[in-house]
Amino acid sequence: MGLALITGRGALPRAVAEAQTVPPLVCALSGHAPEGLVPDIVFRLERLGGLMARLRRRGVDRICLCGGIDRPRLSPFAFDLATLRLLPTIRRALRRGDDGALRLTVALFETAGFTVVGAHEAAPGLLPPAGVPTAAEPDGATRADVRAGDAILAEMGRADLGQACILRDGQALARERDSGTDAMIAGLGTAGRGAILFKAPKPGQDRRVDLPTIGPATAAAAVAAGLRGIVIEAGGVIVLDRDEVVRRLDAAGLFLWLRERQG
Repeated sequence: MGLALITGRGALPRAVAEAQTVPPLVCALSGHAPEGLVPDIVFRLERLGGLMARLRRRGVDRICLCGGIDRPRLSPFAFDLATLRLLPTIRRALRRGDDGALRLTVALFETAGFTVVGAHEAAPGLLPPAGVPTAAEPDGATRADVRAGDAILAEMGRADLGQACILRDGQALARERDSGTDAMIAGLGTAGRGAILFKAPKPGQDRRVDLPTIGPATAAAAVAAGLRGIVIEAGGVIVLDRDEVVRRLDAAGLFLWLRERQG
C-alpha cells in the first residue's frame, strides 16, 4: 500500500518525498504549491471527500500532512457530494485555532480509514539527535534564557499562538505569530543582537502535524539579525538541510543547541 503527502507551501514536503524509497503520491492544496516538488494532484478543500475516494482507489493507506497553509475561503458552489457530508466538521475546524483545526483534519482522515503519520515518522532523518553540532557552544546565559523560554512557550501554547520566541536576559523580545519564525526574526531588525531563537513544540501538541521546523533560511535570518545562537528541542523540531544550517551558523560564529526536553 502507499503513502500520500497532503502538502502545503515550503521545503518540508520535498524533504519528506525525497526520503521515501517508493515515491509518494503528492497532493497539493490549491494555491499552496510546495517548493521543488511537482504535485500529482491539486485539490480544493471543497473536494476533500472526492480526494479521499481517489486516494483509496490508488491504494493509498497512509497520509502525511506537511507544509504551510492559510485558512482557505470556501466556495459554496465548489463542493462535491462526498465533501458535503464532511462540511459540518470542516466548518468547525476553520473556526478553531490552528491546533484544533489540525486535530479535526487528522480525525477526518482517520475516520475515512487512513493512517496519519508525521513528517518525522515518514522521514526520521529530519530529526537530528541531541547535542551541539556547531563549533560555537551555548554559554551559561543561554541556559538561563531557555529556562525562561520554557515558561513562555508553554504560555504561548496554551493560547495556540506559536512555537518560537526570541530571548535575551530572560525576556522575550518577540513571539512567533502566523507569519512564522523567519518573519519574526526579520522583524526585530538590530534590536535582537545578542539574543537567541528558542523553538519547540507546543505542550500536548499532536506531533503528527505542524511539528516546528527550521532550515537554511532560519539560519540566514538569525545571522542577519545578529543573534548569538539557536536552541531547539531535540526530537521535537525538524531541521531541513542540516549540513547547510550548520555551515551557515559556523561561518558566522553562532551555535545550534539541540536541547533535550526538560521535565
